[in-house]
Amino acid sequence: MNTTVPATTAHHSDGMSATDGEILTVMDVARFLRVPKSTVYKLARLGELPASKIGKHWRFLRRDIHEWMRHRSHAA
Repeated sequence: MNTTVPATTAHHSDGMSATDGEILTVMDVARFLRVPKSTVYKLARLGELPASKIGKHWRFLRRDIHEWMRHRSHAA
């Protein structure tokens, strides 16, 4: 099985990359933000981090996390 990640990212006509709609888990977001999972849970629960709760699981859209980071970096 090939688990290699492509080096290039496809772009849609609207300028978004194909991975923008990717759904991330708490662990994915924690790795990306380099914070503990507990921080991701807390921010999601408080509504500070854009997330959706599906049953007992939190899910995040990659583009929302990137946008959240951009807004935070401009606000600081």
